[in-house]
Amino acid sequence: MGRLDGKVAIITGAGSGQGAEEARIFAREGAKVVATDIQVDKVNAVAEEITSSGGEALSFNHDVTKQEDWEMVVKETVNRFGKVDILINNAGIGGAEGFGLIDTIDLDGWNKFMTVNATSNFLGIKAVVPEMRKNGKGSIVNISSMAGIIGGAAGVHYTASKGATRLLTKGAAVELGPDNIRVNSIHPGFINTPMTSVVLDDEAMTTNALKDIPLGIIGEPEDVAYLALFLASDEARFITGAEHLIDGGQTAK
Repeated sequence: MGRLDGKVAIITGAGSGQGAEEARIFAREGAKVVATDIQVDKVNAVAEEITSSGGEALSFNHDVTKQEDWEMVVKETVNRFGKVDILINNAGIGGAEGFGLIDTIDLDGWNKFMTVNATSNFLGIKAVVPEMRKNGKGSIVNISSMAGIIGGAAGVHYTASKGATRLLTKGAAVELGPDNIRVNSIHPGFINTPMTSVVLDDEAMTTNALKDIPLGIIGEPEDVAYLALFLASDEARFITGAEHLIDGGQTAK
């Protein structure tokens, strides 16, 4: 038996990186997966990979900053699979755009990061809660960043957006606890994804980054996916409103 047998999971940003790995692992653990992304060809390929391996999956072109897109995804999920049990708010932006000194970041850049990395998570929660209430329970996992726990130079728009996700998670967990809907956040450090390629494609920058990680390694997408799997499953039934660091010990220093 899989750890998510009978459950229906919406996973955003599932076209690549952590989101794609979450979709694959959730499907292997028995979930019916709804994979969404604005990278249409990539997210369709992930869904096709799941179905060709015997799983069940749908894929959608989904702009997470648009309420109407969220309403469409939830409606189509319920039409096909009958319910929504799990939401993984994985979609976000960072990379080279996430760097910049505070006096060089314009208002449009600030608003873009807050909208994509934080407001989108609010919209996702708002969209799935009515369906989770019908089920009598649910699990929501917001993918934040270690930058949502600690500050850092050269990227306040990124850190602010990820910090907002951390406290959105806590507020939602308190509000939705009586509905048996759990809300948690995951805070990855350096993970080998397209978003971190700006660092990992540069040998000197990678070497410097490794000096700050006690385990001395870079994380892989499956590391985050397995943590999301645990939080999404009934094994984590008494965990809500918590932030979960997965950073090789970097923030422990």
